[in-house]
Amino acid sequence: MSLLLKNISLPLESFALGMDVEVRGRVTAVFGPSGAGKTSLLDLIAGLRRAPSAFIQLDDRVLTDTAKHFSVPTHQRGIGYVPQDLALFPHLSVRQNLLYGCKPGGAAGRLFSFDHVIEILEIQPLTSRGVTELSGGEKQRVALARALLASPRLLLLDEPLASLDAPLKAKIIPYLTRIRDEFRIPMLCVTHDRSEALALADEIIVLVNGQVLQTGPVLDVFNRPASADVAAIAGVETLQAGVITDSHEGLATVKIHGATLTALAPATGTREVFVCIRGEDVILQRDAAASSVRNRLPARIMALRPEGALVRVELDAGFPLFALVTRPACAELALREGEPVTALIKTPAIHLVPR
Repeated sequence: MSLLLKNISLPLESFALGMDVEVRGRVTAVFGPSGAGKTSLLDLIAGLRRAPSAFIQLDDRVLTDTAKHFSVPTHQRGIGYVPQDLALFPHLSVRQNLLYGCKPGGAAGRLFSFDHVIEILEIQPLTSRGVTELSGGEKQRVALARALLASPRLLLLDEPLASLDAPLKAKIIPYLTRIRDEFRIPMLCVTHDRSEALALADEIIVLVNGQVLQTGPVLDVFNRPASADVAAIAGVETLQAGVITDSHEGLATVKIHGATLTALAPATGTREVFVCIRGEDVILQRDAAASSVRNRLPARIMALRPEGALVRVELDAGFPLFALVTRPACAELALREGEPVTALIKTPAIHLVPR
C-alpha cells in the first residue's frame, strides 16, 4: 500500500496541519499528544474535511487534488473509519448497525462477508442485541466489524483503545492484530500510547502541533528519537542535557552534571547533546559485582512508584535518572527510598541527540 500525503495545509485552531509524507507500512501509527492534529489528518484522508491545499493518493487512485479542484466523495473513497466515539446508531440493533456498513453488492469472495467478519471479531452472540446493551469492548468490536463490512482498501482507527480500561485494552489488542493479519488491510492508527503503537504498528509518524517530527519503523523511532521533542513524546524517562568531552573509535564520553557516561558517538560533530535513556535499559544492583557494562553510576533511591507490573525507580545519580524494574526484582533487591544503589547502563542504550 502507498498513501501519498503531499502539499497538506489545513489551518486549525492554534496551528496549521502541514505534511509531505508517503505511508507504506502495513500498520502505521500516527503518534503524538492530544491536540496535535491526528484526528484532523484522518478526517482529511476520509474526505470529511476540506483543506485549502492537499494532494492525497491511495495506491494509484487520487482521492484529493485541490490544485485541480478534485475530491472523491467520502462514500466512494473505499476507506473504513472507526472514530473515537464509534458512531454506532443507538436506535438500531447490532445487526442493523452492521448491515448499514455493508458495501452494496458485497465483496468478492468470503474475506469481507458478513459471516466471516463477525466470526473473526467473535460478535455472533451480540447481533440481536441493542447497541445500548453492549459493554465498551463489545461496542469497539461492532464498530470495527461495521468498518470491515464496507470492504475498505484502507482502515482508519482514531484512538481505538482510548476509552477502555487496561483489562479491556488487553482483550481488544488481539482483535486488532487479528484484523491486521487476517484481512491484510493497510491501517492508520491514531494513538498517544507507546504500548499500543508497539503492539500494533510497524511504522510510525510522530505528529506535534500539526508538523511531522519523525517517521520510520516504530522501534527505531522509540529507541533512536531524532530530537529531544520526540524523545519526550515517546516517553523516554531520562532526558538530560550533556556535553561530549571526548570521542574516540566510535564512542563518546559525555558529562552530565557531575557524572560521566560512555555512549555511541552521534553522526554529527556536535558537542552539546541531549542524553536519552529508557528506564528499561537501566539495571540496578546492590553490590559492586563485576560487570561488562561500562556505565556504572553510584546513585541514591529518591522514590519508588508502582506502575502495574513494574516499579518506576527515581534515582539521583548526579542527575535525575529513572529505572523500570519488575515488582519481584524490586523486592529481591530490597529497594528502599534513601538507600544507595548502583545503576548500570549499557553503552548502546544511551542515545544522544543534538541540542
